[in-house]
Formats: sequence, structure tokens, C-alpha cells
Amino acid sequence: MTARRALTRLAPAAVLAATLCAAMPGGARAAEYTGPLIDAHSHLPSAGAITAYVEAMKRHGVTRVVLLGVGGVQKDDPAWIAAAARRYPDRVVAGLPLSDPTGAEAAARLDAALIRGRAPVVGEVHLRQMGRRAIERDPGDPAFGRILDVLAKHAVPVVVHYELTDRAAAALERALAAHRAATVVLAHAGAGPPARVEGLLARNPNLRVDLSGMHFQRTPALATETGPLDPAWKALIERFPDRFLVGVDVWAPRLFEPAMLDRLLAWTRRVLGELRADVAERVAWRNATTLFRLE
Repeated sequence: MTARRALTRLAPAAVLAATLCAAMPGGARAAEYTGPLIDAHSHLPSAGAITAYVEAMKRHGVTRVVLLGVGGVQKDDPAWIAAAARRYPDRVVAGLPLSDPTGAEAAARLDAALIRGRAPVVGEVHLRQMGRRAIERDPGDPAFGRILDVLAKHAVPVVVHYELTDRAAAALERALAAHRAATVVLAHAGAGPPARVEGLLARNPNLRVDLSGMHFQRTPALATETGPLDPAWKALIERFPDRFLVGVDVWAPRLFEPAMLDRLLAWTRRVLGELRADVAERVAWRNATTLFRLE
């Protein structure tokens, strides 16, 4: 879908977003981004969930959604994503799930899959996740290095879930330096903070950052539902306008309720509206279009 076509679909979204903002506690209002919008990172909790999301896309002028696997948690991810792309080919960008990024045969299987059919992106690959579902994989693992080599060969980016600490950031940086031809997208900005992400971006031209899941339902958040964009995140995004993507990161079934989708997408447009206009446009859709070769 071209940007020109997308722009014709935005008036209802702008009206709805303004209505929702007017209804916020205290009558809080913020500038709205009203241009094209690509959700560069979301998931499906079931085969049928895509229907509710596409209806929300229509209401809010979201032109495309990039659907990713959930790091091997859902065995049906490939089938659900493929079915959604067949049903909504102009809406859904089908990512290629990769459940075991450090398996001995993972790189060979990935290479074969990319030879059979081009994918715009691989992921979401879970390397480091804290909490109830603890995962700790070394980005310097030789098996993952072979994955990065395969991705570089096919010029396909990979989205990684990798929660940062100083030590974890150093390990990721070594992998980025060793595989400069591979493009890595750090999901959820690695859980921040902005200063840590800033150093990684400054030193690693093959790193991109998605802001998925950094909404008012999760932490860390770019902003509360009605509050301003965090100044440190705003400054960082505007320093590296070509390196950020926006994503909603819906997954849990409750997030697919129409009212919740309306809140999340209205919040997304409001937060984008706090960026400089040229930066908002890049983060909202231009960067994703370039990275995933959507035109």
C-alpha cells in the first residue's frame, strides 16, 4: 500500500483519536500524528485474533502490521501468521518465527527457509528475558553467530528480545561488531534506559530499535496514557531518527478487545505527535518501509 493511498484512510482515525483524547481524565490533549502508521511489532494469540486487529487498523489508519512469532512459546505461530497474511495480504507483513536461535541446526534450517521463500524479517527471537519466563542466551554463541551470518547473506533483519544490563549490552555489542553485515532490531528498546541504548546506537550502525510494548500497559513506558513523552526517550529518538520503529506489541487476548486497541492506537498517535514532524514520519512508517522492503 502506498503512502498516498494510506493517507486517504486517516480521517476517521484522526477523529476517533481526538475524541478519545478529549475524554481522557482532566481533558488532557496532545498533538496528534495523523500520517501513515505501520505497527512494526505485534503478535497473535490465536488464529482468529487478526480480525479484531484489522478492524482496529481501519479505525486508526494503520496501514500495515508486522506479525512476529513469540520466541517459540506458541507452536502455531507460523500457521497463524501465514493464514493472516493470506487473508489480509495488503495489511499483514509475515515475519518468520525462529524458536531456537542457538540450536546446532538452526542456521541451516533458517537458510533453507529463506531460500524457499523470502521473509521480510525474522523473529521475535528471545535471547534474554527476565521474570517468570527466564531466558538467558549469549548473543556471542557461535550458533547464533551462524544465524546472523545467514541473515546477512539474505539481507533480512532479525528482531531480538534482549533485556539490557551493562554486562548484557557489552555482550550484544560484541555480537554486533562481529557481524556488521547483519541488521539487528532490539525489541522494546531492550527495556532501556535511554542512556544505555544511546551508546549502543552510537557505536553500532547495524542496530535498529523498536519501541514496541512501551505503552501505558507495560513498563518501561514511553509515556503514561495521558502524560507527555519521556524527555530522555524523545531526545534519543530525535538524535537517531532513522534508527527507530514504532510497534504496539499486542499479544495477550485482552489487548485485542476493541476498546483496548482503540486506547493503544490513540496513545501511539498521540506520542508520535510529540516528536518533530519529520522524525514522527520516519518512526511511524518510513523506517519500517525501508527496513522490511515494503515498497
